Amino acid sequence: MYIGQAAHRSGTTIKSIRHYEAIGLLPPARRRGNYRVYDQHSVDLLSFIKCAQQLGFKLKELQAAFASQNGQPLSWVQAQQAITNKKQEINDQIAALTQRHAQLVEFESSLHHAWENCALEGP
Repeated sequence: MYIGQAAHRSGTTIKSIRHYEAIGLLPPARRRGNYRVYDQHSVDLLSFIKCAQQLGFKLKELQAAFASQNGQPLSWVQAQQAITNKKQEINDQIAALTQRHAQLVEFESSLHHAWENCALEGP
């Protein structure tokens, strides 16, 4: 299939496909004259990349995972490890945001307390 059909089937754009090829996420397509020709494996890989991005993976993270494959398809074990790492990253962010929220609540309370003291001691 040509690039337009691969883009449509994977839910990506032609521009994205060209970009993924340029940065090594997608192997270069076979050529039929001046046209790129993609197979179902490429469409599956494009769908995987799109889904991973929607779940918070950065292209650089995907590049690192794919680079360790030396041209071989990403294995389930490696995909699972990448998912585990991303979940831990999100848990760390949640913990940091929870702590920041608690600090803001405490700060707000201290400001409110100081304001009440000033209002009581006023002229």
